[in-house]
Amino acid sequence: MVQFHRVTIADKPFVDGFVRSEDSRSADFNFGNIYLWDPAYFQELSSVDGRLLTRLKYEDLPFFAFPIGSGDVKPAVEAMEEYAARAGIQLRLRGVTDEHRELLEAAYPGRFEFEEDRDCFDYIYLAEKLASFSGKKLHGKRNFCNRFEKEHSWEFRRLTRELFPTCMEMLGFWQREFDEPPDGLEEEHGAIIRALMRWEALGLEGGVLFADGMCVGFTVGEKISSDTFDVHFEKAYASVPGAYPMVCREFSKQILADHPEIVYLNREDDMGHENLRSAKLEYRPEFLLRKYTARVKCDA
Repeated sequence: MVQFHRVTIADKPFVDGFVRSEDSRSADFNFGNIYLWDPAYFQELSSVDGRLLTRLKYEDLPFFAFPIGSGDVKPAVEAMEEYAARAGIQLRLRGVTDEHRELLEAAYPGRFEFEEDRDCFDYIYLAEKLASFSGKKLHGKRNFCNRFEKEHSWEFRRLTRELFPTCMEMLGFWQREFDEPPDGLEEEHGAIIRALMRWEALGLEGGVLFADGMCVGFTVGEKISSDTFDVHFEKAYASVPGAYPMVCREFSKQILADHPEIVYLNREDDMGHENLRSAKLEYRPEFLLRKYTARVKCDA
């Protein structure tokens, strides 16, 4: 039976090899997200025949991520089935994309059932559009940026270690804007702290927006595939009109300047939060990256 170990920062080169082979636009598989959210999901790693095995918990239920990598998917699936059977749990695969679904159906015709996880769909945008807010559909965001630029003396600075205390102070004030904190806020706070603590080791990038000398927003992300950059976190004061679209626009510009090959920005999922879903849709995604939970059929 395969042996799993709890994820550590030393696993980055190990995971990165599978991520490069997969070259997926999904936000689920890059090492940054695996490591940053580990305290919330208790993630454990292993590998079988060129594919990464990730065991974790979601809503206190054990499950596996789809085994990314290259080569035949069957040995990895069989290893997970054996592990699940010995543990007395049902084999469930989460983060299954359309491409993964095709692989499973080709390897095991009619054996799996698939349930859409709408709350986990990634929002994928054209980087060039977010860097300019060009076009009629984004004129509202463009107008907010114009207003912000007229009302403030502003600058957008690359996020470096010297600005970490500034960002943490801003994050504390940002959290106080909520009358009732949304679900997951505490876990996200911990993930941001882990990002700053392991900034260089994780290879993260970011930016900070200042208005009249005060930090009003910051953002963090990383390149995750040959043409896609993942925006892990984006925080700005809702009380400062235009701060959010300014952070988005300026970071998109920075990403394109640093990575001319980038075509898409993955701004991750909405976790089922209605307000977050509306906000992400307002930025006009190019497409939603669908995800499923796969289960072995009872009669298979």
